[in-house]
Amino acid sequence: MKKFSKEEKSWALYDWGNSAYSIIITTAVFPIYYKASATEAGVSLSDSTAYLGYTIAIFTFILAMIGPILGTIADYEGMKKKFFTAFFLLGTISTALLAFVPSDNWLLMLICYIFAALGATGANLFYDAFIVDVTTEKRMNSVSAFGYGLGYIGSTIPFIISIAIILLAQNEVLPISTTTASRIAFLITAVWWACFSLPMFRHVKQRYFIEREPNPVHQSFKRLGKTIREIRQYRALFLFLIAYFFYIDGVGTIISLSTAYGTDLGLSATNLLIVLFVTQVVAAPFAILYGRLANRFTGKKMLYVGICVYIVVCIYAFFLETITDFWILAMLVATSQGGIQALSRSYFGKLVPKENSNEFFGFYNIFGKFAAITGPLLVAVTAQVTGNSSMGVFSLVILFVIGLVVLSRVPEPTPHEPVDKVASE
Repeated sequence: MKKFSKEEKSWALYDWGNSAYSIIITTAVFPIYYKASATEAGVSLSDSTAYLGYTIAIFTFILAMIGPILGTIADYEGMKKKFFTAFFLLGTISTALLAFVPSDNWLLMLICYIFAALGATGANLFYDAFIVDVTTEKRMNSVSAFGYGLGYIGSTIPFIISIAIILLAQNEVLPISTTTASRIAFLITAVWWACFSLPMFRHVKQRYFIEREPNPVHQSFKRLGKTIREIRQYRALFLFLIAYFFYIDGVGTIISLSTAYGTDLGLSATNLLIVLFVTQVVAAPFAILYGRLANRFTGKKMLYVGICVYIVVCIYAFFLETITDFWILAMLVATSQGGIQALSRSYFGKLVPKENSNEFFGFYNIFGKFAAITGPLLVAVTAQVTGNSSMGVFSLVILFVIGLVVLSRVPEPTPHEPVDKVASE
């Protein structure tokens, strides 16, 4: 395989920059900062967690609803980059503004977080859809995996810098408060994200599009309605989305519950951050490896491998007892977390009609967002019924098995084969 082109590298570098938001704002620093702020303001731990959950639900629902609509409009010539830019600016500016919200105003903090999250996830919708513009079907697996690999590596740099500043502040090595250190982390995230997005703006262009027509918004709604009515024409594509809904739900649930597992086993916050960091480092080369193996064995077969690894993870988690077990579990997740996400994106990219890529990636976004509901609910109900939280985790095997079975019904697209032909098989 020849070297990555300038467009492919520029596209992948956005993952390098944007992933700082995922780890610092979504996963590590902001949740801790917000919880401390809410507690200081007299909000109970359960209430503050509930408010954060409501906030996540709000922006998830908003984006899931508007994703296909905006995506359909963005399929017109020149519109994809405009929508991407608008969400990118919303995300980076709101992230930076988190640094200036008074530490005792937890409500304003959450409002700002909603806009930051909308910007980040909205920009990712159009970023994912750009994959059809920057590369060929034959190279999609490698390019998508390259992006995820860069994301895992790139996110560790601002993460280490931010955590170092916070720890040095906590130990009074730096003459600043922990609050100020956390605010600096938010600014680092925004600047890192913005700087490494510049190649995307300079070198990536929308190659596939629909010619502009009168009343584009009205016409977009008509096209969206037509797609939904003629869903049978895209049988392969929507079968894949159903499979994706189930197995990515399991992946997301494992990620979201991992910290709780570690805490239950007695890992300190510092040790949990170390595990998170090592997981990011290990996930990077494995994401790229998945892409290379997909070129040799096909993307679908490597998705099978990833799903089977997660089934093993669920079974192993059922017997989790020691900190060593948790490390083994985390490393197992690291081997397939990036690969399964990267190949899902490229597989879907091969199935979609290129001129309508934004519209269909809007549906991809909906299935991914609403998938985040089923898994945690399944774990909660199973744990309550059985009285055993380990059974709740084990129940996730159901999601992966359903995803595996449905995926087996989806034809593997081949280069240069029209999606309509694939869909009709």
